[in-house]
Amino acid sequence: MGNIAELLKDRAADEGVAILFEDETYTWPEYVQACATRAAFLQAELRPGLPPHVGVLLDNTPEYLMWLGGAALIGAVVVGINPTRRGAELARDITHADCQLVVTEGRHAHLLDGLDLPGVGRVLDVDTETYRALLVPHASAPLPDVEIDETGIYLLLFTSGTSGAPKACICSQGRLARIGQIFIEREPITPDDVMYLVMPLFHSNTCMIGFAPWVGTGATAALRRRFSASGFLPDVRRFGVTFMNYVGKPLSYILATPEQPDDADNPLTHVFGNEAADLDIERFAKRFGCRVQDGYGSTEGGAAISRVPDMPAGSLGLGPEGTVILDPDTGEECPRARFDEQGRLLNPLEAIGEIVNKNGAAGFEGYYKNDEANQARVRGGYYWTGDLGYRDEAGYFYFAGRDFEWLRVDGENFAAAPIERLIARHPDVVLVCVYAVPDEEVGDQVMATIELRPGASFDPADFDEFLSEQPDLGTKWSPRYVRVVAKMPTTESQKPMKRQLRHERWEPADGVYWRPAKGEPLQPMTDADREELRKRFEARGRLTALDVS
Repeated sequence: MGNIAELLKDRAADEGVAILFEDETYTWPEYVQACATRAAFLQAELRPGLPPHVGVLLDNTPEYLMWLGGAALIGAVVVGINPTRRGAELARDITHADCQLVVTEGRHAHLLDGLDLPGVGRVLDVDTETYRALLVPHASAPLPDVEIDETGIYLLLFTSGTSGAPKACICSQGRLARIGQIFIEREPITPDDVMYLVMPLFHSNTCMIGFAPWVGTGATAALRRRFSASGFLPDVRRFGVTFMNYVGKPLSYILATPEQPDDADNPLTHVFGNEAADLDIERFAKRFGCRVQDGYGSTEGGAAISRVPDMPAGSLGLGPEGTVILDPDTGEECPRARFDEQGRLLNPLEAIGEIVNKNGAAGFEGYYKNDEANQARVRGGYYWTGDLGYRDEAGYFYFAGRDFEWLRVDGENFAAAPIERLIARHPDVVLVCVYAVPDEEVGDQVMATIELRPGASFDPADFDEFLSEQPDLGTKWSPRYVRVVAKMPTTESQKPMKRQLRHERWEPADGVYWRPAKGEPLQPMTDADREELRKRFEARGRLTALDVS
């Protein structure tokens, strides 16, 4: 099977450049020695009898890659910590994952101040002289001779937490090495590639299709602390980037930057990621002169769907044998989707179900200390993704949202994702997020938060006209509430934070539009409107629904 430790040792004598970061350059021998140094430090520091877990609270820096390598060499565990988490939630992640050490840097160290972290023996700030002095005794440490359990925990990757408390997904060295090898062959990735690692390293996307293929081939990693749309093309040209991975909406943000006639004059040749919009994939490939591949997959590794040539617009593509849409209540396969001549889904109630891989349970390594979540994912020997979808007669899959993204308006059930795809057609919309907010009487209403391209302004009448021109707009789909934001709240992996948006609803004082009654045009919401709306909820005994939405 192989493991990450073996791959690292194979790189020890490579002559190429391993890392490019700002003004720093590391060769492969320098990088592998840095990993050995940190491995030796961990062998001396970790307390026996406790899980050998190291929390890493860093931006995408060489230090992050060095700790990934150091832990791999001795079979220790890296816990990727999300720097957008705060206070009790951040402490919860660290303690839940049983971190003995936390490695951080000056710009994040303050996040740990005052937190109750009873299991953490030491916090290391890589920007301090104290940290550098701790490594000095191990500076020339040899590569450790440690037998690696390829099925043991190597990474704890927290889910993004866009809809609930993050879960720590387990990834072993064997699984990661296997994913990396498969990706190297399918893309392909070669030692001549310069891989732009800009998506956060605590996320599975960069670990699985960035870090693992990089170690597996001896390519060059060009790091940037955090994603920047304006910094993308300068970085590609400066470092000679040939490959980039992404997750979420980075392509949308890059495409929103001013277009230049020489955008395609760059070394980028191939891009791979998840969750980009169809139009963005096509526009990005044409504008920057590269091939873009997008696929459906999960951190847990239980299911994957691949794009194929000539597939229908809006489709995820085709899944491997055993990938189906099941009714989560009955366990029966859902009927295939039917569409009218405008492309509207005619049978959503019977066609939409959960995306399930009948053969995927073996690929799922579980969540750390979370039996309830494990049981929700694996039932009856099948892997249940928690994602909604439907499938047409030809077998193509369509994403319909997460399992919490159902809306029920006027007694009709439908999913958020098709509405998001529709609104994303508007030429001024960069990002869109659709979700349910409570109705005054019963059920839900549709709310959309949108981020516009730079320089664009929102015209409610123009937006209503745009909606009326969409032939596949469902009769209940027109948003009653529209919120326009300067910047969409997103996770570090560029996924919109629906939980936060649902909680905020229409309360923000600026940028919210609404329809006071069904069929009326969108208009700005005033403070008086908000107060009147709350009175309606109160009069109908619906304040509880409002408070917990």
